[in-house]
Amino acid sequence: MPELPEVETTVRGLATVLQDQLLSSVEPRRADLRRAIPVDLRQRLTGARVTGLSRRAKYGLIDTDRGDTLVFHLGMSGRWRVDPEDIGVHDHLVIETGAGRRIALNDPRRFGSLDLVESAALEDFAPFAALGPEPLGADFDGAHLVRVFKGRVAPIKALLLDQRTVAGLGNIYVCEALHMAGIAPTRAAGQVARKRLDSLVIAIKDVLAAAIEAGGSTLRDYARPDGELGYFFKQWRVYGREGQGCPGCGASVQRRVDSGRSTFYCGKCQR
Repeated sequence: MPELPEVETTVRGLATVLQDQLLSSVEPRRADLRRAIPVDLRQRLTGARVTGLSRRAKYGLIDTDRGDTLVFHLGMSGRWRVDPEDIGVHDHLVIETGAGRRIALNDPRRFGSLDLVESAALEDFAPFAALGPEPLGADFDGAHLVRVFKGRVAPIKALLLDQRTVAGLGNIYVCEALHMAGIAPTRAAGQVARKRLDSLVIAIKDVLAAAIEAGGSTLRDYARPDGELGYFFKQWRVYGREGQGCPGCGASVQRRVDSGRSTFYCGKCQR
């Protein structure tokens, strides 16, 4: 599933095509993805001008001068294609601009979503209502984790994946950040000292920044809007490296499965 760096990379790629552009044609090509596509999406967006593109957690936001924001989620396999030669069966939304550019939301598994929300009411949009702070923002710091983790016996990895703790973190980058901070994924969150939580926050910010710089991680169907692949997977320290040497100590990277998710870690470095 595309995680925060992949969505951020996608938004930045779309901005080069859509920022300040008139949407001359907006064509939904089916009635639903994971949930129903707004029936008035074509009417409300055709003729609108894009005023900004941004991200909230794992959602992309496309603001318009009509006071509406197109909110998209890429699901398991979604990606935007820029200026595709042909429109295929899995291209479920096609947008054309006044400058003659065309983008298509391609989602073979249809686990993604499209919503149209009044821009002024975005904070009340149901998927955003309970989200924690953005991990790259100033509100996400060691003090925040101390408050959230106080008295909690749940594993720290599970709580970091809880979007109420911090918005947008996914399995790959939590595994990587915990390794960078030297914290075992199974350690009870409430038992991790403040100093180590400060180090974890730095690790999370660093690994996300590096992943965005590399264009994200390519897993299965993900690619950037320009068709290029994300190359952060070449920098993975532990994720997907079971049995290989830990870059810190050389011990074998281990893998365990919790709630259907694979966790990769070093049993020697991470405590």
